[in-house]
This record gives sequence, structure tokens and C-alpha cells, in this order.
Amino acid sequence: MSAEPLSLAALQAALQRPLFAEKSWRLAPEPWSLPEDALEELHLIGNACLAFHQVLDRLYLKSRNDRRILRNGDLKVPWVAEYLDAAKPSWLIEHGAVKAAKGHFPTVLRPDLIATADGFALVEMDAVPGGIGLTAFLEELYLREKSNGMPSAFHAALSTLVPDCDNPSIALVVSDEAATYRPEMEWVAELLREQGHVTTVAHPDELEVRSDGVFLGDEKQELLYRFWELFDYEEVAVMREIAQAAEAGLVTVTPPMRAFQEEKLALGLFWHHRLEDYWRENLSKASWNLLRRIIPRTWILDPAELPPGAVLDGPIIGGKQITSWRDLASATKKERNLVIKASGFHETAWGARSVVVGSDVSGEDWAAAIGNALDAFPDPVQVLQEFRKPARLRHPVYDDDGDISVMEGRLRLSPYYFASDGQAELSGALATFCPADKKVIHGMQDGVLLPCVI
Repeated sequence: MSAEPLSLAALQAALQRPLFAEKSWRLAPEPWSLPEDALEELHLIGNACLAFHQVLDRLYLKSRNDRRILRNGDLKVPWVAEYLDAAKPSWLIEHGAVKAAKGHFPTVLRPDLIATADGFALVEMDAVPGGIGLTAFLEELYLREKSNGMPSAFHAALSTLVPDCDNPSIALVVSDEAATYRPEMEWVAELLREQGHVTTVAHPDELEVRSDGVFLGDEKQELLYRFWELFDYEEVAVMREIAQAAEAGLVTVTPPMRAFQEEKLALGLFWHHRLEDYWRENLSKASWNLLRRIIPRTWILDPAELPPGAVLDGPIIGGKQITSWRDLASATKKERNLVIKASGFHETAWGARSVVVGSDVSGEDWAAAIGNALDAFPDPVQVLQEFRKPARLRHPVYDDDGDISVMEGRLRLSPYYFASDGQAELSGALATFCPADKKVIHGMQDGVLLPCVI
């Protein structure tokens, strides 16, 4: 990190640029530093997440094709694909399983990690993450010569997807839904162009799919970095044509348009008691142990009725196993140490829009949230996740008058791993530090955004 803390005036001057349009947060003089053991684990998490995606891919395809999932067992799980395909258009489902898409995974992996008293809690894996440009800029500002060079690492990872081209034409395609991230993508593209790379930012409507490729004006694009959510297919009118072009080998798209890779319910599949042997068999022991420790218990909220005498593999309520997810409505505040959120293919599934923390709402609101989740199934599918309480941490921040005080708060760490050649390399991390009274940690005016020293 820099030898001297950044002054308030220097920070305010640096942040007066379009990159941060409509964004504001509290400022701090120093970047975020982690203890050595946490930093070591942070480096391991990326490859464990990549392994998770690889094993999920095999699980989904075996489920979809009604094949047994264990080497020495007859277990078949068609319901896995049914969950992951729920409420999606048939063309998108088919695209995710075509031969041309097999083995393709997101190039940028960003798990959301909550710092708890017992270590990290991985509450989500984001395959279409914002913040690449923001994190890179903050690294340059705070870390200076020790910056990780995220834009160059990002481009290098993307370029491996077009191995036959020395300097591929890359379009960073940002939809209306993701428009607040466009300034940071334009900053990244500008830096890459200065380095001699052919990189442009575009709106989906600017792309033209022709018989010989995908074009931006007269320039054929070898690779599209998809910065739009798949649920937005009706607004991104060219999405289906792009999928067909990718299937024909005319363009490479990353993250690939494989909707099953973007469902939070995958964390529920990881914890599903009927799938435990599959995950153990296909993950390395190290990845299994790491993911089992950091991923909170997660369940899929399916309203299907059970036969008499059956019980759900779910939280214990009133000292008893539950027979319906609706039994959760009677949970006490202590028993409501749980979170409900939409799984993925829905407009409410990002930006904490659907998140309900049970211990943070009234019993009446909790019962309504349970009922709404079950009544809405499968559009969207929602998940229930164990709430792991964030630790209280401290960090210096600037007050409005320019003085430095120590703020007590809770931390979400968003590491960025760029995947290429079967490895996921930690290339940067954004710390979101929010006041201690906030249960859901995300970017907010009274929070702090900082690069992490990695």
C-alpha cells in the first residue's frame, strides 16, 4: 500500500469523474488489510469456486440426460435440471446444453464473502459481477505501484478464449439494466486501448449478427463480454441471435449464456442430502472441506407436498423437524436466523432486492415472505439460507469535517478471480464496509468502498 494515508482532498479530487456517476460512499484514508490466514484462504477460494462450477456443469448435464451421477451407484436426479431450468425459455435452456457451450464457464468469478467471527461465509457466487473497473481504479488510487493491474489481467483472461487471434476484437456489452456500470467499463476499455488492445464498450442494440459473425459497425467482434442478466432476454432483443452465432462458432461469449450457472439454488444443491456423495466424489478433498466450511446451509423453497410421515431436510422449528416450508412461518425470532432470496432468473434476484433477513423483520412479515416465496414458485425459485452474523470490525474513515475517526462496522469482501487454462487467479478484491447496524451489506452512502491488499 502507499506509505502515507490518502488525504481527504486527494480522494475527493480523484473521485470527481464519470466513473463514479450516481455513486457515493464514505471515504477512508487506508485500504483494507487482511490477517495472513484470511489472505491465504482468499487465494484458495477461487479455484474451489471454479471446481464448483465444473462439478455443477456435470451434475446438470447428467440430470438433464437422466444419467446416473455416481460412479458406483444407480442414483439419477432429473429434478436437479428441473429446478435449474425453471421459468426459463426453451431456447435458452437448449443453448446452455449444446455441444458448443459444454465446458464453458464464467471468466470472472466473484463470490460474495461475509467476514464472520469464524471466518468467511460465501453467501453468493456472482458470474456477472459489476465493480471490475471500480475496484481497479481504487487499487490504482490506494495501492499505486502495488496495484494488481486488474484491467490487463482481465484482458489476458478474455484473450485465452480466442486462442487463434493475437489481438482479438472485444466488445464489453452493457445493457440498460446494467447501465450504472457502463462508466467503469468505459474506463477499463480506455485503458486497454491505450495498451494497444482492440476493446470497445457497446449497447446490445448496437450489435448486428450477420452470417459471418457479430459486428459493431464494420468491425467484426471475436469476443463479447456479456454484461447483462439472462432474465432480461425480452429487453436484449439480439440475445437469441447471439446465442445462435455462438453455437455456430462465429463469436465467443463470456460469461456463457448458460442460465444454470447463475442460480443461487446451486448452493442448495451443494448442501442437498441426496447429492452429498456426488459432490464428495467429484470435488477434491481440499475443495470439499473449504466449500463445506464457508458456504452456509442453503435449501430450495419448493412448495411440493410431502407424503404423510415424511419430513423436510430443513431447519428445526419448535424442536421439531418440519413437514412443509410453510411451517417456518411460526418460527421464533431466534429460529429466524435465516435469509430468503430469489435464486437467479428474475429481476429481483440481484442487488439485494429480494433479500429478507428473518431476524430483522416482524413475525408477520416473515410469514408473508415465506408465503410469497412458495406461492411464486417457480417464477422465481427462492432459496432459504442460514444467516451467519457478520463480525464487528473497525477501520479508520473520514468524517464530514475531514477528521479521521474509527468506524465500527461489518465487512463484505468481493474478490475477483479471472479464470483461464483451468485456474482461477485472484486479481483484486473490493471491501464493502457498512455500519454495524446493517444486516444486509451492500454499497450504500453511509458505507465505505475500499480495495483490499492482496
